[in-house]
Amino acid sequence: MAAKVDAEQCVGCETCKGACPAEAIEMVDGKAVIKEDACLSCGVCAGECPVGAITVE
Repeated sequence: MAAKVDAEQCVGCETCKGACPAEAIEMVDGKAVIKEDACLSCGVCAGECPVGAITVE
């Protein structure tokens, strides 16, 4: 499963985008969006998110 972003919690800091080894995160309207087909479900983005807006299930 791909990582999921809670858009209401996301502050658009882009920390997750820089941390993603698969380059599977893009910013849309100031919020992180996971490209599910590219996501490795590694959890690096979730670990780096300063506001806890990303989960990996």
